[in-house]
Amino acid sequence: MMKRTLILLIGCALLARCKENQKTKPLIDSEIKDTHGAPSPPSKVFTEPQDSNVKIIPIEHATAILEWNDITIYIDPVGGLEAFEGQKQPDLILITDVHGDHLSVETLEALNTEKAKIIVPQAVADKIPSDFTPQLDILDNGESKERYGITVEAIPMYNIREEALKFHTKGRGNGYVLNIDGQRLYFSGDTEDIPEMRALQNIDKAFICMNLPYTMTPESAASAVLEFKPKQMYPYHYRGRPDVSDVAKFKAMVYAGNPDLEVVQLDWYPNDEY
Repeated sequence: MMKRTLILLIGCALLARCKENQKTKPLIDSEIKDTHGAPSPPSKVFTEPQDSNVKIIPIEHATAILEWNDITIYIDPVGGLEAFEGQKQPDLILITDVHGDHLSVETLEALNTEKAKIIVPQAVADKIPSDFTPQLDILDNGESKERYGITVEAIPMYNIREEALKFHTKGRGNGYVLNIDGQRLYFSGDTEDIPEMRALQNIDKAFICMNLPYTMTPESAASAVLEFKPKQMYPYHYRGRPDVSDVAKFKAMVYAGNPDLEVVQLDWYPNDEY
């Protein structure tokens, strides 16, 4: 009888210890439950807001429109009023340089720009009629300005090949980085693969020019983007004189160098076959 009682006491002690271990053993994440016995909701994961997407509308060559939320941005608007038929009125206009494929006073005067701020380098400001002066934000290379919740950085753009130095002198024009709701979009303007481009960081979308004799070759463009590694790159401004740059070659070189990058080709020349 005493032996049976002893065995019973030992068994009870072991059972109590087992239950205590179950109480104190930490649960893994998948086992955590709320007070009603249902699994707890997963921890909140940050996702990019739906309205942070930037819509890209190519117009022609160097001219583009960006739409984000209720803000419309014109990049180098040229081509007259007809080039923007059906488009929204601009809130922000960026102009990179004085050449006619970037600056068109006639187009500015034809568009409804009454509510727009216009970001330009000094050389462009000098060529715009004084009627626009109250709307101008003049940026030198390296400066920045915030408008409509978008911070615009002015990036140098210039030639480095000896035979091309006459086309774009350092300090005259601006490339631009637009910081839009956590995204960084870079428009190169007319440039070669300069150190300032190669040093760019955290670029999500890069619009890269390539046309001879004015800017750079597909090889130079590919070499540059492989160094600063934008997540997506958009070849634009690739009609030269007399030849059109080989965008397919650029794309092949980028993918050969880094298959994780993405080349996005839009129709920048709707009135031509290329």
